[in-house]
Order: sequence, then structure tokens, then C-alpha cells
Amino acid sequence: MAPTPRRDETDASREAPRNAGPGPPPAGGSTRTQSGDAGSEPRHGPGETTPLLSAGARQSGWEGDADFVGLPWWKRPSIWFLLAPYAVFTLAFGGSMVPRLNLIIDLICKHYFADRAANDPDFTFAPVIPGGNNRQCFIPDVQRQVANFGLALSVTIGSLSSLSAPKLGSLSDRYGRKPMMAVCAIGGILSEIITILAAKFPDAISFRWLLLGAFFEGLSGSFTAGSVLSHAYTSDCTPPSKRGVAIGYLHSCLFTGLAVGPLIAGYLVEWTGSLLSIFYILLGCHIFYVSFLTFVTPESLSRRRQLAARGKHHLALGALGPAAPDFGDPTGPATLGSHILRLAHSTTSSNPLAPLDILFPAGSGPEAARLRRNFLALAFTDVVLLGAAISAGPIIILYVEYMFEWGNFESSRFLSMTSMVRVVALIGILPAVNYFFRHRPAAAAAAAPAPVPASEKNRGADEVDIWILRVALLAEVVGATGYVFARTGKAFVASAVMTSFGGLGSATIQAALSKHVPPERVGQLLGAVGLLNSLARVASPTVFNKLYAATVESYPQAFLVLLVSLFAMAFVATAFIRPHVYMKGEDEEPRRPSTSLERARQDVIEDEELLPAM
Repeated sequence: MAPTPRRDETDASREAPRNAGPGPPPAGGSTRTQSGDAGSEPRHGPGETTPLLSAGARQSGWEGDADFVGLPWWKRPSIWFLLAPYAVFTLAFGGSMVPRLNLIIDLICKHYFADRAANDPDFTFAPVIPGGNNRQCFIPDVQRQVANFGLALSVTIGSLSSLSAPKLGSLSDRYGRKPMMAVCAIGGILSEIITILAAKFPDAISFRWLLLGAFFEGLSGSFTAGSVLSHAYTSDCTPPSKRGVAIGYLHSCLFTGLAVGPLIAGYLVEWTGSLLSIFYILLGCHIFYVSFLTFVTPESLSRRRQLAARGKHHLALGALGPAAPDFGDPTGPATLGSHILRLAHSTTSSNPLAPLDILFPAGSGPEAARLRRNFLALAFTDVVLLGAAISAGPIIILYVEYMFEWGNFESSRFLSMTSMVRVVALIGILPAVNYFFRHRPAAAAAAAPAPVPASEKNRGADEVDIWILRVALLAEVVGATGYVFARTGKAFVASAVMTSFGGLGSATIQAALSKHVPPERVGQLLGAVGLLNSLARVASPTVFNKLYAATVESYPQAFLVLLVSLFAMAFVATAFIRPHVYMKGEDEEPRRPSTSLERARQDVIEDEELLPAM
């Protein structure tokens, strides 16, 4: 079947005035570049300088609001419903990072000395008390075992989340964001229960049982799926022009939790002398998160949009031929067994790397090449930033405790300080940059009022996005270089302050990615990035942990040299990013399927007219 055109004459006539301007009309294709022609876009109206979710947001033509018009405010999706539980969750998450690592050190150290005592009756050692000041544990053998066990945890979580995160993202398109976010939290609840049992009964429950907790956490998507789903929820209820601000709010919550959480946890551990209290609180925060999502937060995808996505998915399965079994009408009531069969068939029959296709859009012209280059550069940069945060972060804490003899309190205070600098950068520096380099130039260039656009469209990352990203990565390079040469705690802290300004890139890169695709493909792009991030959770810890374990006695700064190299490569990659490059959703050039099976799948996915009217 041939793809049906996506726009009718009414759509074309409605968009004609917006595309008017000097020069010839843009040629069709999979991509388009925009140089800022005077008549291509109105100068006024909603933009990145307008307030987030202001009164005009409901009048900006954002299609995500259409299904919720007339509902009371508590039934309309908004990022504010997500920020409240997310802030509590990140507060607990940040507070548990250092205690969790120190708990693993204590449990492994206790097991290590017990084994040595069993093999050598004359060997004596000071008792290891979980949560105590166990300086006898800071020896290379224990550090090596901790690094290797941390690697096993990271690989377990990363491997499973690389399979589950894309599936959860796809399921959230068809069954809503809330249930999938709750699934992510349930895995964390099970993991915390196992951690509490291992800490409370170390003689009966081995520290290796923490691998079972990692299994549950990875199976539920872990932090990777939670991040993808929260960004998808934000995309559903926030216009593209305000999405960068909204994502910045989410990242500010995360870094606030990382800043305040360790400080609270450090004082709490000092006061109680026990690590268990932290994990009880963390368990309660997970339960609060699930409860708030279930009973308070509105669903961001309407029933109509969910049914439409289910119908398209059902047609896609049918287009695969007789090999795809019939599981019944997905728009009607389904049993638990049918859901399990659908998920099992999808897992066993699909290519796990298929979501990455969006990073390689079709097209042979220079615009298509620029789009592919932008996608690859941004994706690589995002993977480096996430990989460094997940992999190098715990090793840095292990390193400073080993090099500078810091304890739980000093490490928590260090993590708190660096995270607070990132919060200041996100809520202070980033808005100031936005005002001086976006708002004021736009206001000065505006010659006359222009009508508010009928609907918002992505127009690619602009020069400000690119330069913010470059400055953030340069700060990471300079700060990480300082890590390598720092031989005192104060010098290391000063370098950490510099790297903290790299937090400007964490929100900017997510907003820049979403601006490259039309709204209907933002979820697909986030799923592809989530898959790469899950793979990074496997590869990065493998490299960093193994490198630190192998060099802790000879040159413990080796992993920091690797960190500098990765940041430098990401900084170079930003030189290939071009502004105002984006994918057109209406007349995107279709791929040329090589087989009839791929052609059938292409027709089903791209043909909007095949969906039943709802």
C-alpha cells in the first residue's frame, strides 16, 4: 500500500501564511534548515522566553491540551504534578548515594576479614560495624572488591534496563505514562527491601543478595526508564517552546536532591550512628512516589490518544504477516494473559536496536546529512554526560575517601556542595543567559507586532543552545583535568566546582534533541536516547570500575584521565552541530524498504489515515 498524504488542502492553506517570506518555498524532503528569514516565523508569540505554563500556554495551539479543555485544573496534566513527587524521590535518591556505597564497602569488608580469619587463625582485625568509622576497610584489596562488585551491580541494572526501558517507553504511548512510571518505582521498592535486609542481617544475608535487588531495579527500567518517562510526560503537557524550561525544572529537582539529600543523610548518620535509617526513609519515599502518581497526578495521555496508539500498534503487528499472532482487539478489554503474550512476542521478535533508526533519518541531500550529524553528535554527547555521571560519580567518591581519608560525612558534604552549584547554574545562570542572549535580542529585533502562531513547531536547536552546551563541556574538561592533578581535598573541591557548571549541558541537550523532531516523534527519539543511555550503564561502569580496580595501587588517577578524554571528545563533537536543522513531520521523505516486510511496516507506521477516527 502506498503512504497516504498527511496533509490536506485545508492544512496547506492554513500553514501558507506562516511559510510566506522572501525567497523560494522550502523543498520537500526529510529535513529542513532555517536561517531565520524575516517572514518565516512571526517574531512575537509563545517562545522560550515566555513563562512556563502561563495563561497563554493554553492558547498557543499545542495539541496536547486539546483533549483536556474544560476539565478542572486537578484533572489537567501539568509538570507541576510531576515535580512534587519527583522532588521527594530525588531527595531520597541523593541522600542514599554515599550511604549505599559505604554500606557496600562495610559489607564486603566484613566478608573479606571473615574469610581471612577463617583461613588464618592468627589473623586479627578490628570489628567492622556497618555505618561506623571503619578505617581498616580502606585497603587496596577491599577497594578492588568494591569496584568489581559495583561493576556487577551496574552491568546487571544496565543490561536489563536496556531491554526494558524502550519497552516501557513504547507501552507508555499505548497505556499511559503513569502506570509505567509506577512500574519503575516498584522495582526500586523491591531493591530497597533487599538492601535493608542485607544491612540488618549481614551474617544471615550475604551482600551478594544486592544483585537480586539490582535485577528488580533493572527489570523495571531503573533511572533510565524513569527519566525517559518523565521527559515524555513533560513533552505531552508542555509546548516545544517551553520544554527546555520544564526539563530544566526536572533537572533542578534532581540536583537539589543530590545537594540537600547527602547533607541530610550525613547529619542523620552522624546523629544515629546507623545507615539503616537512610534506607527506611528511602523506602518510604518510593512508596510516597507511587501513591502520589496513582492518586494525585493526572495522566498526560488522553484515552483517545492511547486508543489511537494501540490501534496503530495493532496494525503494525498485523502488517508483519501471519507470523505475528492475533492477541485480540487492543482497543477493547484485555486479560492479563494477553498483555503478557503481547509483551513476550514483542521482546522475542523485535530487534532491540530498532529504536536507533530515528538517529539515521533517510535522505541524500545536504540537509539530511546535517540532521544525521546533529543527531549523532548530540546523542554521543548525551551518552558521555550520563555515562560520566553514573560511572565516574561513585568511583570519585571511592577515590576521595581513599586518597583524602574522608568519611561518610565529608563525602556527603562534598556531593551536596557540587550538586548545589549545579542547581544555581540551572535556576540562576541559565535564565540569565536566556534573557540576555534570547529575550533582549528578540525584543530589539521586533519591528511590529505579529499574530500568535496557530500551532508551535520545532525549528531545531539555535546558536544559544549550541554555545551553552560547548561552555558546559569546556567546564567539565577543565574541572576533570583539575581532578587529575589535585593532591589535596581543597584543590579537589575547587575542581569539582568547575565541573559543576557542566550541569548547564544536562538540560540543554535534552531540549536541543526534542527540538530536532516533530511532536509526534519526540517520544520515539527519547526512547532511542534511553536505549543508548542504558547501554552506557553497561559499558561505562565496566571500563571505569575495571580501570580503577587495576590501577588503585599504582596510579589511582587513571580513571580521571579517561574522564578528561571523554569530555574532550564530546566537546569536539559539538563543533559538528549546526543550528536550525530539524526533521519535517508533514512531508518527511520515506525510507526505501529493502523487503516487502519492511515496506509493510513502513506503510502502517507512517500512514496517519489508517487510524480510526476517535
